[in-house]
Amino acid sequence: MTQGLTEDELDFLHGTFDLAREGATAALAERLDAGVPVNLTNSAGDTLLILAAYHGHAETVRAVLERGADHARVNDKGQTALSAAVFRRAGEIVELLLDAGADPGLGRQSGVAVAQFFDLPEMAALLAERTGHRP
Repeated sequence: MTQGLTEDELDFLHGTFDLAREGATAALAERLDAGVPVNLTNSAGDTLLILAAYHGHAETVRAVLERGADHARVNDKGQTALSAAVFRRAGEIVELLLDAGADPGLGRQSGVAVAQFFDLPEMAALLAERTGHRP
């Protein structure tokens, strides 16, 4: 919701999403520690965690999770941070999210579904090994 926000405030929030996309962990953590909501969501339903996972930034994912990011948030396309990491074949991020309790079956485009649809046997094996979920 953008009602009541100034142009500068909107730019600041858009910049916060850019920090997640770019893997600017220290700058993003500083904003979160100063009060930016860790589960801030953009107009597509993407959270900072989803963006960091999709763009392959493990340290940023770790920092956002440590600050309480909800790994169970699903964006408007039915994707989660875990399904984004599976799609990108980012094993370290998949493991971080699984360690945090992420559900590989959550969302229309779940981690399991993504591994199956895009024929990613290494990701399917990782999910199965860690959670027992199989396509």
